[in-house]
Amino acid sequence: MNEERKNQQAAAEPSLSEILQVRRDKLKALQDAGRDPFVQTRFERSAYSADIKNDFDAYDGKTLQAAGRIMSKRGMGKAIFCDIQDDRGQIQLYVRKDAVTEQEFADFRKYDIGDIIGVRGYAFKTKTGEISIHVQQITLLSKSLRPLPEKFHGMTNTELRYRQRYVDLIMNPESKRNFQIRSRFVAYLRRYLDGLGFMEVETPVLSPIAGGATARPFITHHNTLDIDMYMRIATELHLKRLIVGGIERVYEVGRIFRNEGMDTKHNPEFTTCELYQAYTNLDGMMDILEGILSGAAKEILGTYQLQWLGHDVDLTPSWRRVTMADAVKDVTGADFMAILGDADAAVALAKSVGVDMENVAHTWGNALYETFDQKVESTLIQPTFITMYPVEVSPLAKRSPEQPALTERYEMFICGCEMGNAFSELNDPIDQYQRFKAQAEKRAHGDEEANMMDEDFVMALEYGMPPTGGLGFGIDRCAMLLCGASSIRDVILFPTMKTLNDVNKKNDVKSKAAEEVKAEPEKIDFSKVKIEPLFEEAVDFDTFSKSDFRAVKVKECVAVPKSKKLLQFTLDDGTGTDRTILSGIHAYYEPEELVGKTLIAITNLPPRKMMGIESCGMLLSAVNNLKDSEDEELHLLMVDNHIPAGAKLY
Repeated sequence: MNEERKNQQAAAEPSLSEILQVRRDKLKALQDAGRDPFVQTRFERSAYSADIKNDFDAYDGKTLQAAGRIMSKRGMGKAIFCDIQDDRGQIQLYVRKDAVTEQEFADFRKYDIGDIIGVRGYAFKTKTGEISIHVQQITLLSKSLRPLPEKFHGMTNTELRYRQRYVDLIMNPESKRNFQIRSRFVAYLRRYLDGLGFMEVETPVLSPIAGGATARPFITHHNTLDIDMYMRIATELHLKRLIVGGIERVYEVGRIFRNEGMDTKHNPEFTTCELYQAYTNLDGMMDILEGILSGAAKEILGTYQLQWLGHDVDLTPSWRRVTMADAVKDVTGADFMAILGDADAAVALAKSVGVDMENVAHTWGNALYETFDQKVESTLIQPTFITMYPVEVSPLAKRSPEQPALTERYEMFICGCEMGNAFSELNDPIDQYQRFKAQAEKRAHGDEEANMMDEDFVMALEYGMPPTGGLGFGIDRCAMLLCGASSIRDVILFPTMKTLNDVNKKNDVKSKAAEEVKAEPEKIDFSKVKIEPLFEEAVDFDTFSKSDFRAVKVKECVAVPKSKKLLQFTLDDGTGTDRTILSGIHAYYEPEELVGKTLIAITNLPPRKMMGIESCGMLLSAVNNLKDSEDEELHLLMVDNHIPAGAKLY
């Protein structure tokens, strides 16, 4: 009976193709009648929705012209109410049959949600007190040939929101607000730096050398010059050349490109601000970043108090400043300064507090940094400047005169997230050359993220660069903070996405924006699959039943830093408390294609630490080999999204 009712309902509801055809038929009718909306080139608007609502007395009873997109229509008699949306909000229209021409009213009745119109009329208040426009003339400016999402539910599919940002901006006011805040932040940043006497410049995006950061570059080829070139991973080295040239305060807001993993805080294409000031040091750079972020919050949000990533954050100036070694000692009790220079003792100390030193060079500096990275960074909720980084992880920073094993470098953290990176810049060309040489050796041994040798930059330093402070920070991260956004994609208008119907080469799993229903099942050749023999030993039912198999939904998935294999999942297991599980499947899946999927996990396994992160359970995968091959195939077990989180498997 239920199935019959569903079939009747489906038959009564027009399909998308039918809706699209109806709208095209309406357009053709208008075009045939000589009223083609697409011939309109201009409409003189005299007022926006917000202007009328905020200053009604100035518009009351006065003729005005407004324009916007139809978002709703009510009534089909002699009077029709309609809401239109413009760049600044929404306002109600009142259209009476006797107030416009007969043709205008007849056409208006056929207009669809999403159509863009211009109206002439006067402002008034309805009997209920709602500020509205009494329409006297209507012009169709553009015909919407696709329906908007249903208004009460909006556009809830996260992936579709990113792919079709144009619809997201129409339907979700919070999305438009995010990008308005971002724009205002960049404007404030420029005013702040300009007020300090900085000069804004532009430097090359393409370069024969990728330098200024530890990152994997994108590579392209210049046909005319017949050379490979790199899209920039930082603006640093060009900007410091300008300091050498005598431009003593310089900055650039520009796009950066890094061929690396994607997660909620990283996009391969992003925006940074880098700035350099001669005759100052690390302390000067702290003052500038604190001034930019706290000042922007006060101007844009009206407060220093905000919420981000589930925490209350206070941006009131005078932020905490602490050395890395002291921060490590405060959190773990490990005193690395007491064993300064003793690599073996430092590695042992790091391991004693649970730090994973695998695949890391066993030096004093690396042991300190890994302890901070794995044990301390996530605890830094309020704005905190961490200073004095080991020289091993700071190839472009000046050594501390008091402690040559450390550098005058800081990173600023909020909610465990790095928000800015600054140096007292290295201006010793001999030291710089040696550090470049060490980085080049790492690169020669397979480290694709190590710095390249830049002999021209060394030559620039040989001409003399004054003591200089430098600072770089991500515009996207700052926008996330001010907007309260948990994903970088919420503050990038068009984030990088896998193409529709793309295929992961390792597992042949397609990434789709929406589920596709196929008339015929896909034919897959399993003839080359090697089937492992079944276990001969039987397991009694009581033993089997002790394993708790649950459906879990992927809320977030990120690549684990410094691991080529591990993905970190944040899962909804139905309990109301997020569950963290790590899985070594990065060779088969990118994090972005797993968000929103429903998987199967064993939830009652004892917690296990991997890369310093506690994994609470195991995700189930199907693993097989091909005949006459050692190549392994792996597929995560994905189930119907209709299955709720926490559903137990029997």
